[in-house]
Amino acid sequence: MGGAVSAGEDNDDLIDNLKEAYYIRSELVERAFRAIDRADYYLDEYRDNAYKDLAWRHGNIHLSAPCIYSEVMEALDLQPGLSFLNLGSGTGYLSTMVGLILGPFGVNHGIELHSDVMEYAYQKLDRFIKTCDSFDRFEFCEPSFVVGNCLEIPADTRQYDRVYCGAGVQKEHEEYMKNLLKVGGVLVMPLEEKLTKITRSGTNSWETKKIISVSFAPLVQPKHGSGRLRSVPLPQFEVRSLQELSRICIRHALRVAPAPHSPPRGRGTSFGVGRGLAVAGLHKYGSRFKRRRVHRRHCNALVLATRQVVASTHSSPGPNPPDGNNNQGVGGVQEEEEPSGEREVHGRHQRRGRRACRNRDDEREAEEREEEEEEEESVGETEEERETGELLRPQPIVNLLRERILALPLPEPLKMYLLFYREK
Repeated sequence: MGGAVSAGEDNDDLIDNLKEAYYIRSELVERAFRAIDRADYYLDEYRDNAYKDLAWRHGNIHLSAPCIYSEVMEALDLQPGLSFLNLGSGTGYLSTMVGLILGPFGVNHGIELHSDVMEYAYQKLDRFIKTCDSFDRFEFCEPSFVVGNCLEIPADTRQYDRVYCGAGVQKEHEEYMKNLLKVGGVLVMPLEEKLTKITRSGTNSWETKKIISVSFAPLVQPKHGSGRLRSVPLPQFEVRSLQELSRICIRHALRVAPAPHSPPRGRGTSFGVGRGLAVAGLHKYGSRFKRRRVHRRHCNALVLATRQVVASTHSSPGPNPPDGNNNQGVGGVQEEEEPSGEREVHGRHQRRGRRACRNRDDEREAEEREEEEEEEESVGETEEERETGELLRPQPIVNLLRERILALPLPEPLKMYLLFYREK
């Protein structure tokens, strides 16, 4: 499955393509996708394929196509504080993105059939917590995984607000899956070759919606050699200690505190200026921004050229020179005078054309000024490089939460606890 959107140059470019194709439609889902680099869940020798809209499998390790994960995340309608169960949790990629939305007071559980895949998922989770700056930009609900077959969950297990199954569900198991939901909960699963969203509207009432056609491997049926049914206990719902709650509250207070001399947030981006751009991993003057602006300028030039051609095609030709009898026209035939109504319409078209040309001229002048400013900046950077003998590189985004924790007047062990013992 996949191939619905073009491949990206990097993770952000892939997300841009998913947004343009309307697979990603909400701010929460966009932020989660941008915060987790899909390539981090690939084996190193296959990272070059990470930004293609294709599923990937190596042995028991499997990742669905980005367009499928996008539809799943949107259909789940995730909110902070909800409980989530991932049936066939795999690499933990989806569970980690979900955890960024659920926040520290949600529940994030997964069950995986293969023990080696669960170990792989915990390795990736540990790497995310210790090395990824997105961990400090979000309040995270850490997932917990267990090994087992999702068709062997005890009937009296606790129900969840959101459930996703990453394997094809046969019709005979539909009721089993529905019973994992709380009233008001949402179940998303491949059912009869369709990605299906089922909402539990009451104790015995359901609302079903087909999303897109998909092709998933079917659920693996349990094998019972002795004839006795086995049960797979899901992770426990643990009550947080006072120490953990204090860490959550301190990190939250430091994260939301305004930075000194920080400019007000703007309205021009999906997330607002400052915090949003940092979350998205974007910068106004990055290479991707320039590439988009050049593309836009090229499109404007094409539109302008097209309008000029159309205007020249529809404009009336100039008057013919008079003949020997001072009659205008061709072959001595006098040309009929244009009706006044047609002259007015023609005049309006000319005025609109002149206004459009003026607007295009203004846009070109503004773009030329921007190019001149960029050239001046590049000249200044080149001179500075000559003086210092070093190449200027874009400054990395500062991890503000980490800086604030390290600046606290606290013992070093306590600072490291607040940092989750993360590497710099």
